[in-house]
Amino acid sequence: MGNTLSKAVILGISVLILSSCGAHEARPEPSPAPYSPAVTAGPKEQLPDTAAEEQELRNFINAKLMGPQGVYTNLLESAQSAEQATGHEILSESASLLMETAVLDGDQALFDRQWALAREVFDMDSGFSYRFSPKQQKQYPVNAAVDDLRLISALYEAGQAFNQQQYTEAAAKYGQRFYANNVKDGYMYDFYDNIFKTTNGFITLCYIDLSALRNLSIDSESGGILLHNMGGILEDGYLSDAFPFYETRFDYESGQYSSEHINTVESLLTILHLAEDRHQKQASIRYLKKQVQAGTLYGQYTRDGQPASDIRSTAIYALTAMIGAVLGDEALYRDSIGRMNEFRVTDAVSPLYGGFGDAASGQAYSFDNLMALAAYSYKTRLQE
Repeated sequence: MGNTLSKAVILGISVLILSSCGAHEARPEPSPAPYSPAVTAGPKEQLPDTAAEEQELRNFINAKLMGPQGVYTNLLESAQSAEQATGHEILSESASLLMETAVLDGDQALFDRQWALAREVFDMDSGFSYRFSPKQQKQYPVNAAVDDLRLISALYEAGQAFNQQQYTEAAAKYGQRFYANNVKDGYMYDFYDNIFKTTNGFITLCYIDLSALRNLSIDSESGGILLHNMGGILEDGYLSDAFPFYETRFDYESGQYSSEHINTVESLLTILHLAEDRHQKQASIRYLKKQVQAGTLYGQYTRDGQPASDIRSTAIYALTAMIGAVLGDEALYRDSIGRMNEFRVTDAVSPLYGGFGDAASGQAYSFDNLMALAAYSYKTRLQE
């Protein structure tokens, strides 16, 4: 193979590391209990009081999903040898989500623990490994740009929230490393391979976090070019006002977008990133509000907006709650939390009590539970 990877291998690796943009969304979840959302926004004091639910979720994560190196990908153990992360493997995605949540909650102790683990478990010469297998003692040699950016952003935010210069300095250091390896000629790529010293050939749109890119410690000219290029890819990846979601990826060689199906988690992450940078499409927000109220936001769609699956998930409604919080839309936040909580395991005798998962099979995924925890914490953005 030499010092390069074939396009087929690059494509395969990129698909496998798609951890933060919906890799877990396609599994079935139990039928939720009915929920009747409010239609109009109320005053701030009528935001949902989720303190009890949040504490129960924290208890579940700490007692059942947390291992010595971090949060398990799935509560059920596996051989940890599949192409995608399974069982008690650990994802940098999980560390970054917990770090982000710790900042929102003002919990410096949690932040310190997760950042120490992230450095120990995931740090490589070129980036943060996206995946670690404790059973095989294997650190995978590629990063996932979206998770690296979330880690870097959490460090910047922690530096401000906790008045700790060391976090800000670390954010600058790792941001420069990210730019050196995951950005070429002003364009960002999904991953960088620490062994073969190469990137893939395209960008997955939900990886483009404009606010995080804006905060990278690089010179203003390079930053301006990067934001212009990646913002343009996002803008042109918009499907239509009739179905206001986004394409999946953009291939740099062909200059073409491609999407086998439109995965909702991917588009919601894209919309969240746009909302954080105040570049969201209003048609997207109207569509989300309507679908959340009706409880009809499904996991996958055709390109013309027809549901390709009837599966809904915790993470979908967690993301719409985050979008609502970022935009100051109390009704969208409240209704999304209501929908998300339909998937809570409320049977006190269940091993999954307080968490999100399928009590019948025992499956509980890190992505769902950590996204739900983050969604609860995002309420602070509405109260600022």
